[in-house]
Amino acid sequence: MPSLSSPTYLITGGCGFIGSNFTLMARQQNWSRIINLDAITYAANPANLSALANDEDYVFVKGSIGDRHLVEQLFEKYKPDGIINFAAESHVDRSILHPDSFINTNILGTHNLLEETLNYWNNIDSSKQKEFRFLHVSTDEVYGSLDANDPPFEETTPYDPRSPYSASKAASDHLVNAYHHTYGLPSLITNCSNNYGPYQFPEKLIPLIILNCLNLKPLPIYGDGQNIRDWLYVEDHCQGIYNVMTNANIGETYNIGGQTERTNIEVVHTICNILDELKPKPDFSYSSLITFVKDRLGHDRRYAINCNKIKKDLNWQAQESFPTGIRKTIQWYLEHPTWIEQVCSGEYQNWIQTNYKKSEGSIN
Repeated sequence: MPSLSSPTYLITGGCGFIGSNFTLMARQQNWSRIINLDAITYAANPANLSALANDEDYVFVKGSIGDRHLVEQLFEKYKPDGIINFAAESHVDRSILHPDSFINTNILGTHNLLEETLNYWNNIDSSKQKEFRFLHVSTDEVYGSLDANDPPFEETTPYDPRSPYSASKAASDHLVNAYHHTYGLPSLITNCSNNYGPYQFPEKLIPLIILNCLNLKPLPIYGDGQNIRDWLYVEDHCQGIYNVMTNANIGETYNIGGQTERTNIEVVHTICNILDELKPKPDFSYSSLITFVKDRLGHDRRYAINCNKIKKDLNWQAQESFPTGIRKTIQWYLEHPTWIEQVCSGEYQNWIQTNYKKSEGSIN
């Protein structure tokens, strides 16, 4: 029988990278019962959650956050105690080529979800209203780009999005805040830095480099490779989200970061060095595969996050350093060849051809 002791969370986008890691942790640590609504777009993978096949406290529903009738039915049937909105189109390069889907999912989809959540929240009893939370998972990219000596982003940093992706996420953040201030919806927002770890779709830098190394393919690096990102191990992020969901005051925003800034080229060399150790080849280094390609449009130079607020308020900080987290990540990919084979479908190959074919060319 399903558990009656823990809360029920409606998770949107729970088959994606961060959503599936959160769902697995939530069930493993009995944080909550999970109702997972996911449209299963190209980067979602229900196989990520195969370990929960016999878990009666996990329910999967295929569908979009833009389907208001379906969302209404889920509220009526499962009566969740909270929502965590992971559902998003989330890759900058794709947003440059195809911005429409980012507008539809990240802005219109979030609006539809907020409308149905508000209708549900307005009609539950007052005690449940007080405990209910709507947590919106967002990105540090809404803050724009930093120069080398600029201080890291804080929660009060003005928004300055530079890509269709970050602009759509900024808009969704504003909608969530508006529904809190206008209608009283008990909402929370988290803005995270670049995540990495198990189950990440290989269009993102770290899994792309790992898989290309294993297949002895070129390692494409945009521009001069000096773009800087703060890297956050996904399990640390999930723990931070749970802390915000259960302990934060409503209406608050929290930045969640790993505080481990690295240039892209440093990240790639680190992966190559670890694979030279774990999967050595005679008289060969994976770093010889590095290939510089034409920079992408509007490529932000640096992101960095100040995590002082979440440390002070909720006693959270990342447990993984980049050296420990990246080694765990590489080891996971080495140990899961079947998952890799399933993910590297025609859709993924089409994306590589479409994106990097446009970016061919060396940088001297």
